[in-house]
Parts: sequence; structure tokens; C-alpha cells
Amino acid sequence: MLSQHDNDTLTKVGPGTPMGDLMREYWIPALLSTELPEPDCDPVRIRLLCEDLIAFRDTNGDLGLIDNYCPHRRASMFFGRNEECGLRCVYHGWKFDVNGNCVDMPSEPAESNFKDKVKITAYKLTERNGMIWAYMGPRAALPPLPDIEPNMMAESLDGNSAGLRECNWVQAMEGDIDTAHLSFLHLGKIDAEDVPPKTFDFYQQADRAPHYNVVETDYGTMYGAYRPAEDDSYYWRIAQFMMPFYTIPPEGRLGEKIGVRCWVPVDDNHTMFTSMSIRNTNSSMNRQTTDGQPMAGLSAGSGKLPNGTGSLERWRFEANRENDYQIDREAQRTKSFTGVSGIHMQDQAITESMDHIEDRTRERLGTSDTMIIKTRQRLINAARALQEGVPAPAVDNPEVYQVRSGGVILKRDQDWLKATEDLRRAFMVHPGIEDTTK
Repeated sequence: MLSQHDNDTLTKVGPGTPMGDLMREYWIPALLSTELPEPDCDPVRIRLLCEDLIAFRDTNGDLGLIDNYCPHRRASMFFGRNEECGLRCVYHGWKFDVNGNCVDMPSEPAESNFKDKVKITAYKLTERNGMIWAYMGPRAALPPLPDIEPNMMAESLDGNSAGLRECNWVQAMEGDIDTAHLSFLHLGKIDAEDVPPKTFDFYQQADRAPHYNVVETDYGTMYGAYRPAEDDSYYWRIAQFMMPFYTIPPEGRLGEKIGVRCWVPVDDNHTMFTSMSIRNTNSSMNRQTTDGQPMAGLSAGSGKLPNGTGSLERWRFEANRENDYQIDREAQRTKSFTGVSGIHMQDQAITESMDHIEDRTRERLGTSDTMIIKTRQRLINAARALQEGVPAPAVDNPEVYQVRSGGVILKRDQDWLKATEDLRRAFMVHPGIEDTTK
């Protein structure tokens, strides 16, 4: 149970807050490249870390991210003309380049040098494999992009997706590092005898109370949660949290799944869930029930509304809190544990149901919440340490992000960290779980 002070430190991301300052030390996945598809295309409203901003791609293809408000009379730059390597405010014609410089001020006398004294707040953008990244921090020398495996592979162009979640980023992110809920929220109607024996799902549903080992890493935290498999083995689910908001949930077999999920704080009450992945048919999300019908998959129920032009009108879901996530009570009685279709939408419904910011002063956490407790501590400690001048973890070490997650069967006397060291490494071809018990 957190104090109100700790809860505020963890969740508040506006300018000048400890967590907001920590977030600004890192590159942030801000937009999909498809949102700014070509030079001089329409500008896009976005909101990041409680700031209202305008993103645009100029005539040369360079990317800009500037304050929503023109520094002249505070008109919105969203209505600006994207032309001739700059965004021009339509109120009085002031024009700004991607670096925030005022390059034209036609409403002032020709001999005036006033334009040289005016800038608009501007942040750096860069682009890699279909993802546009923003740096909103104080460094003049920019840190490197993190070695996020799928984002460094050309195949990720087809595996990038986004979705708005109407709740604080912490409670959205924590669903990905809570392995115990899988047996209930997503698989609650499935008993062990309903799935083939000696499979991950069988072991999971046969024992719904895993034991946890949680360790702090150079990049964040990691858990290994284990259950009995056969008489001489355990089934382990190993997952990653990477600073400041990345997760790799344990889908499929350890060493095979290539994917990272990002929980980007839009503001204190909204989160942009961004996924970067390489298509993989071995994911544990591709399950079948005993009658051959697909179980609630990751993307079922995740249809999107058309994007609007508002900063909170990007990547919204058709199923949402206004329609109770299209819950089907008859299906809940007969076919589904929740009545909500799709793993992603089940997570969305539950995390948004906690209200916009969960009241952690009223929680009662158990042993199954060990990863959540440790990760909160890691984040709070890092945010407060930054205020004392301690560098943010992993910012200057992009290689530490080269990790994977997944499930594995190990002999009961094996050290899980040592036995899975190679399988947890990214950018490698791994043999799969069959060889890990030899």
C-alpha cells in the first residue's frame, strides 16, 4: 500500500514533477510514421506528458514537434499552413521551422529583427522503422535510442500499433507485469482438463497461484513466476519491465517472441499503448479451445474508431467505457469468464474500471503482487534520485534493452536466471524450450 505522496510521485507526469522529469530523460514513442505520411502533410495534434503539441513533417521530410500555441497571440498552430519548410500560423503569418525558430514574421516591418528573438517550444523527433520518437528532455547532446529489438528490424513496419487507454499509465502498464491475472481474467473459464496435457496452458490452469522471483536489472525489473509442471520440472513465465514504461509480457516460448509494449503517458489520466512486434505464430495468444474455436485472442474486440483531429481522438477503441466494453452477459454465463471479447479489451476494461488514477492508498497487495511492488519502488526511487542528480537508469546504455520474455520448462533444481540467460537475449536465434532441460 502506497502513501498518497508515493502515489503522486508514481503517477503525475506533468512538467516539473519527479516522474515527469524522469520520463523526459528518455526517448518517447510519440506517433506512428503513418500519422505523418509525407512532406507537408496535415499537422497532427498530440498530447505527451501533459503538454499539448503539434507534430508535422516539413517540405524536406524533416520532423517537428512544437507547442500547440503560437507565442504571438496563443492561437493554435494546428490550423497552421504546412508549407516551404515550416508551419505558418494563419492568424498573423508567423512561421516556425522544426527547431522552433521563427523564420518569417510578415506582420512586422521588413527592417525589424523581432523574428530573430522569438522561438516556439520545440522538441526533437526522430524516426526508426515506422515509429516516430520524441525527446522532451534537457540534454543538448541527445541520448541514443534504446535497443528495442522489434523497432530495430525492418519487419516491425507491419507490427506497429497504438491504442488509447483512458487511465493513468502506471495501472495500464502494471497489467503486463501481473502474471497471476492470466488464469482468471483471460482464461478463467478454462480448466486444466480442457486443454492438452503437458502444455503451458495446462500447467497454468492446474495451478493458478504461481511463486515469484523478482530481481532488479540494469534496465528495470524482471520476474520469474513458476508452477509445477511434471514431477521433476517447473513451468516458468519470465517477463520484463524496462525503464521508463516498456514491458515484454511472457507470450509464447522464451526466446521466440519478438515484441515490446510501450505505455506512454499522454497525461495523468490517459495512456497511449504502443506495440512494436514481429509477427510470430508461436505466441501463446494463438490458443484454441477444446472444441476447436479460438479463445479470446489478443486483438479480438479491438476494433478502432476513425481517428479524429483532437489530441485525445487518436487510436480509440469501438468497445470502451461508454458502452461497457460491449460486455455480453450471456457469454459470461456460458462461454467466457468476463463476457468481454479479446485479451487486450479485457485488460482495458479492468484497468480503466479502477478510475483514471487508481487509489493505491486503499490497496491490499499479496505475494502475487511482488513484481508490481518492486517495479513501483524502482520507478519512485529513480524519479527521486534524478532530483538529487543521479542519472536516469539505462538512458546512456541502449544495449541493456536487448532482452526477451516468455515461458520455459526447467528442471526443479536449475537456477532459473542462469538457465535462461541465453534465451533471454535478443537478436539471437534460439532453439526453443526443448533443449533447456538437457
